[in-house]
Amino acid sequence: MDLITRVTHQFDESIAAKQQATEELAGPIAEAIELMVGALTNGSKVLACGNGGSAADCQHFAAELVGRFERERPGLAAIALTTDTSALTAIGNDYSFNEVYSKQVAAIGQPGDVLLAITTSGNSKNITLAIEAAHQREMQVVALTGKGGGQVTNLLQENDIHICVPHNRTARIQEIHLLSIHCICDGIDLVLLGEKNDED
Repeated sequence: MDLITRVTHQFDESIAAKQQATEELAGPIAEAIELMVGALTNGSKVLACGNGGSAADCQHFAAELVGRFERERPGLAAIALTTDTSALTAIGNDYSFNEVYSKQVAAIGQPGDVLLAITTSGNSKNITLAIEAAHQREMQVVALTGKGGGQVTNLLQENDIHICVPHNRTARIQEIHLLSIHCICDGIDLVLLGEKNDED
C-alpha cells in the first residue's frame, strides 16, 4: 500500500467512525453540556484528567473554557489536573502514580464541581481512583471512554454521564473524544450566548 492510499484509508476510517458514533453519542454529549453549564453558572468548576493523548485533551478542553472557544465570552472555571508537575511528581513519588489525580480531586474538588475523566480503555487506574474521589466529594462525572467503557462503566453513578465511543482503535477513539470536547465547548457557548449571528 502506498502512502497516499494509506493516508486516504485513515481519513475514510475516521469519517466512518464518527458517522457511526453520532446517534449513540449525541444524547450523552448534550447531557454533558447541560451538566457543565449548570455547574459553571452556579460558581462551580470542571476538573479534567487523563493520560498521554487524553492528558493533552484535558489541557485543550480547559484552555477552551478559560480562554475562549470560537466566541468572545467571560472565562469559565476549568482546571486540567495534568499540568502541575510539582504536584504530579510529589504525589507520584511519595504515594503512587495511581493517585496523581485522586489526591488533587480530594484537595480541590467541591460539591457541585464536575470531573471530566478521559480514558480510551476505561481501565486507567489513576482515572478510576479520580472518579471515586469525585464521588466522595459529591461531584458528578463526565467520562469519555471507548472499547466498551472498561472499569469506568461500573463506577459511574446514576447522575454521571458516559460518553463511550463505540470503537476499539485508540486513534479513532481519541479523534472522537476531541470532537466530543469541541461539541461540549460549542454547546456551552450556545447555551450561554445564544445562537451565533452572521456578524459574529
